[in-house]
This record gives sequence, C-alpha cells and structure tokens, in this order.
Amino acid sequence: MKITINNKDVETQATTLSGLAQELALPEIGVAIAINNRMVPRADWGGTALEEGASVVIIKAACGG
Repeated sequence: MKITINNKDVETQATTLSGLAQELALPEIGVAIAINNRMVPRADWGGTALEEGASVVIIKAACGG
C-alpha cells in the first residue's frame, strides 16, 4: 500500500505500525510515531492498522544540545 512517511511517498507491505517499525528497522527506544496527526503510544503499535494514503510522522530522539 502507499502511505506518506515524513512527507515522502512510500510503498509498504506493513499492515500495522509495529510491522512498519520492523520494516524500517526503527530502534527499540527513542522513537515516536503519529498517524494522521495523532500520536500512537508504542504499546498500541501492534493493534494500530495502517490504511492506504495514511500520513505517518516518525520522530527519532537525538542526543546533544
């Protein structure tokens, strides 16, 4: 399916947020994901379905100042 990740069109086979995180090899900690401007807690990633055309924002924590 086609979705948008951080304003870039992406083709994915993932059907849930946890599947997308695995597909993108996201780190276990320091990552937040929002779908259609709604933050989704990590505990809910497995039960949160991705839909065609969804707008996903992935934020990775960075150290430094």
